[in-house]
Amino acid sequence: MSVFKPIVFQGNFKKQNYFEGWYLKHVSPKGNFVSSFIPGISLTKNNKHAFIQFIDGISGQTSYIKYPLSAFNYSPDKFEIWIGDSWFSEEGIDLNIKTRDFRVNGEIEYSDLIRYPQSRFSPGIMGWYSFVPFMECKHGIGSVLHQLTGKLMLNGKKVDFSGGKGYIEKDWGTSFPESWIWLHCNTFEEPDCSFTFSVAKIPWLGSYFIGHICFLYLKGKFYQFATYNKSKINRLRFSGKTLEIEVENKSNLLKVTAIQQKGGNLKAPVTGQMNRVIKESIDSEIEISLLGKNDETLFSTNGKHAGMELIEKILTYF
Repeated sequence: MSVFKPIVFQGNFKKQNYFEGWYLKHVSPKGNFVSSFIPGISLTKNNKHAFIQFIDGISGQTSYIKYPLSAFNYSPDKFEIWIGDSWFSEEGIDLNIKTRDFRVNGEIEYSDLIRYPQSRFSPGIMGWYSFVPFMECKHGIGSVLHQLTGKLMLNGKKVDFSGGKGYIEKDWGTSFPESWIWLHCNTFEEPDCSFTFSVAKIPWLGSYFIGHICFLYLKGKFYQFATYNKSKINRLRFSGKTLEIEVENKSNLLKVTAIQQKGGNLKAPVTGQMNRVIKESIDSEIEISLLGKNDETLFSTNGKHAGMELIEKILTYF
């Protein structure tokens, strides 16, 4: 395990009640195809296996393809894993999946990856929380934005992702939090822009705390809003299908409005077992505004094909 390489496989096959999964999102240049693949492993006493999940952002179709654990292989030095005849890495994906209900084959190459910044005391998106032991779930980001080249044959339809955009993140540990909100988009009117926000109820040492991580990447600069840098959430409200967020650090205020669209059912871990069902949309709409301390608007843009998960119980803490 390497704290300073969170995107690399962190586990081993001897762990119990453990999961690890990577989230790779792909948006075609015109936005008419949005697909995410989630390869991973689930280690429980009676059901150890590898898996590949798929979600179609337009139709909401999802698939969960189960593999024997022996079908999972990995590189110890970088993000590169194999599950069955499919390959996932920071360089791209090469897929060959065929089941009764789901078929995909083809390759997509990744280029011009933009990494989340690291430092000695902040190895990634979790900041110094990366060093905190006994957390049930940890999070990493492999690429906040990259370019796509390649095609997939997806359920009999040829999909060209060349000129589109991608995103990579991951989670590992024992369970997802009891409740959370996750929001991501990197397909804005401004092409050099990416945004992620997450807030969750985080159990720790018999108690819990509400923690958040958030960044706005804009034209080569990262604006960071997180519990560990003393940022605070001023507003978190969900009504109808509209999510409103205001988060503030010592220099800036970020205002976010997201409209939830059609979602699909994904499996999520509970003590390593992939038996919790959550709803995710990857075709939601989003508007963000970055303000200075004098309330002047520094930047504003709209985005489409945003990823959104919302377990509403988290709202009771605000």
